[in-house]
Amino acid sequence: SNITNCYICCILQLFPWVRLAQEMTSTQRLPEHGWAFLHLLLVASLSHAEEPVCRQRGDPENPLLSKNGDIILGAIFSFHTSWKDRRDSYMNQPLPLQCISLNFRDLQFAQAMLFAIEEINNSTDLLSGLSVGYKIYDNCGSVARSVGVTLALANGNENVSVPSKTSCTRPAHVQAIIGTTSSSTTVAVATVIGPFFIPVISHFATCACLSDKTKYPSFLRTIPSDYYQSRALAHLVKYFGWTWVGAIRTNNDYGNNGMATFTETAQQLGICLEYSVSFFRTDPYVKIQKIIEIIKASTSKVIVAFLARADFNVLLHEFSYHNLSGYQWVGSESWIFDSQTAEMDMHHILDGAIGVSIPKAHVTGLREFILNKKPINPSNNELECTGHEDMTGVQNNFIDMSLMPIFNNVYKGVYAVAHALHNILSCNKTCNKNVQLDPFMVLQHIRKIHFTTKEGDEVYFNENGDPAAKYDIINWQPRENGVVEFVIVGLYDISLTTEKQLKLQNKSLIWARNSKQVPVSVCNEKCPPGTHKVLQKGRPVCCYDCIRCAEGEISNVTDSITCVRCLPEFWSNGRRDACIKKEAVFLSYEEIMGALLTVASLFGACMTIIVILIFFKYRKTPIVRANNSELSFLLLFSLILCFLCSLTFIGQPSDWSCMLRHVAFGITFVLCISCLLGKTIVVLMAFRATRPGSNVKKWFGQTQQRLCVTAFTLIQVNICIIWLTTSPPFPFKNFKEIKDKITLECALGSAVGFWAVLGYIGLLAILCFIFAFLARKLPDNFNEAKFITFSMLIFCAVWITFIPAYVSSPGKFSVAVEIFAILASSFGLLICIFIPKCYIILLKPENNTKKHIMGKKAP
Repeated sequence: SNITNCYICCILQLFPWVRLAQEMTSTQRLPEHGWAFLHLLLVASLSHAEEPVCRQRGDPENPLLSKNGDIILGAIFSFHTSWKDRRDSYMNQPLPLQCISLNFRDLQFAQAMLFAIEEINNSTDLLSGLSVGYKIYDNCGSVARSVGVTLALANGNENVSVPSKTSCTRPAHVQAIIGTTSSSTTVAVATVIGPFFIPVISHFATCACLSDKTKYPSFLRTIPSDYYQSRALAHLVKYFGWTWVGAIRTNNDYGNNGMATFTETAQQLGICLEYSVSFFRTDPYVKIQKIIEIIKASTSKVIVAFLARADFNVLLHEFSYHNLSGYQWVGSESWIFDSQTAEMDMHHILDGAIGVSIPKAHVTGLREFILNKKPINPSNNELECTGHEDMTGVQNNFIDMSLMPIFNNVYKGVYAVAHALHNILSCNKTCNKNVQLDPFMVLQHIRKIHFTTKEGDEVYFNENGDPAAKYDIINWQPRENGVVEFVIVGLYDISLTTEKQLKLQNKSLIWARNSKQVPVSVCNEKCPPGTHKVLQKGRPVCCYDCIRCAEGEISNVTDSITCVRCLPEFWSNGRRDACIKKEAVFLSYEEIMGALLTVASLFGACMTIIVILIFFKYRKTPIVRANNSELSFLLLFSLILCFLCSLTFIGQPSDWSCMLRHVAFGITFVLCISCLLGKTIVVLMAFRATRPGSNVKKWFGQTQQRLCVTAFTLIQVNICIIWLTTSPPFPFKNFKEIKDKITLECALGSAVGFWAVLGYIGLLAILCFIFAFLARKLPDNFNEAKFITFSMLIFCAVWITFIPAYVSSPGKFSVAVEIFAILASSFGLLICIFIPKCYIILLKPENNTKKHIMGKKAP
């Protein structure tokens, strides 16, 4: 029992299809007596091991087409596309598949192989003296049948007599296998035959998975991998700006792997799939209906169809029935260049389709071979022909040469094997027939071949067993007679640099519904300049909202991801698509506020000059003489400077104007306050001087007054000099005050210097106010201290309110506040101190007497 179990394990390890049968049986709950029967068969085989005959288990698989030769090539094609459904009861041995739906395309592939073999047999340069035979099987598109015929090709169907105790192992029956047509069946064939290293060369299996040499060590192909086709389709979709597409794929290795690569590349290129559905031609009708509903409910206008031709033809009937027209189809090479599919499209659903195809090729003599070749006598009687049929006038799919590129792939695959055998057998004029051919040796030589066909095509394989990738871009263009023409509108060549791989001729393209305009298929319209994309929550990255850029930011390209902030000296325009230079603002003479302040300043200076003229004219009158005319004139002169210094604050700031305005302001006001302080002290001293025995007057005479004013003023001059030498005011562009404008202003330089100048003026003003307040009730009839007190009260109120107003005012308004404070305080001093005197001088001359001023009444 243990020996039997060990033997079973070895069989399961060596033959994966047996293991598959075991899995299927265990899954379907085979009764226990079934396994017992299998054990019995294995034990029986052990008991008959002494028989001198190697017998094949199971039913023999006979080739559909065969021919003997010194060298035998195997081939597997899908002469039928489907098979009849059956229900196995597992009570009896299952019958062989009953194939249906004749496939003319694969019949053509077989004819291409026979044509190549006939050329080689007739050649004196290749395999001279040897004949090449063939065994061609039909797999009906079935994976299970593909495995069976693969083992038949590897083992042969003959019962071989050998001496007792001799192994039944013998060399492979065929030197290489051509086929199959689809990726899924080829995966099965390559998996089964791989451990025996018998070369498998496919002409149409494009699945990228087959490039994995660890899984499929003996597989090669003459058609590029789907890896490159999928990337080509993704770049084609990106080229036309389609970022929102649907996808349909065949539910097998070809479709699933191809669509996986397409999806990965599409995501890298910013393309989103609205839906991705799979389908196989044996799926129930309910699944087809679901696919139709998904397409109808979609908003994308482009459908990428990574479908095998047989599957697509099943779907096409339903698309026509539901009139799914107006969609732009993007197709894989499996159907995009297929004339049979075009003939089935009676409702022009696929008009304008675009896709990739194997580059055009021509095999000289192949068309004539197919037309003139008499029917081959098959190994069975399935095909009955007289051999005298004339096919030149027949119009059917069998003589359609539109798939010549694929025929060329079959042709190149046969010649690749022939060149490898030619090298192994050291053929020159004759071949060395004594060389024992080994599958691994043949495989190694096929991998190294590099030759040129009679049409000039280079044939070689890379390390993955793949040829160089190059595709034509095909466009379906309907003609007036209703026939679709496959027009080459571009090329995709992987050997070129990335930016040059895709070349298209846009002028010759026709789109869905015979339109000349490129269809639009996006989840959202493009975001125009001035906006940026914001992703919609829970939706793909291709679905977004267009949000207007914030102030000071722009986007000058379509579909911008972010907005770019303008440089500090620039601001965004109204459309938010360009940065424009900010307007420079400052208090100028041209604007209304600047003009009004200028007028006020000049008016104040003129008023002061008028007062000076009045005082000068009436300088000998008591009221002028009694109020210290020298200090009065100096005070009036300083007031003129105060009014005029405000003009330095108007206009565009410069290095000199910034320093001048603050220095002039600080010095002129100190001079003004110093004069007032001197006048106040004079009033107090005058009152003290009227007391008996007082000598105060000699201590505060004209000389002392001048020295006092000079000393106070020099202190301010020194403060200003220190400020200017350490950190003077300078022009400054303020970008933050007003967002869309540049405010030109004077930076203080040293804030300590500025507040020291203001503080010193404030200190003198407070002293002057205190002294004037003390002298306000002196007995003179015209006491100047009262007016000085009131003027200082106005002065202090103006400058106390100035500080918060100055700090809080933006831009040029802070300058206006400073000018207003200068003018207000200057007008306050002028009006409070000098206007009453002018009133008396001009309008009340009777009061301009010494007696009245001293407070004495007339007798």
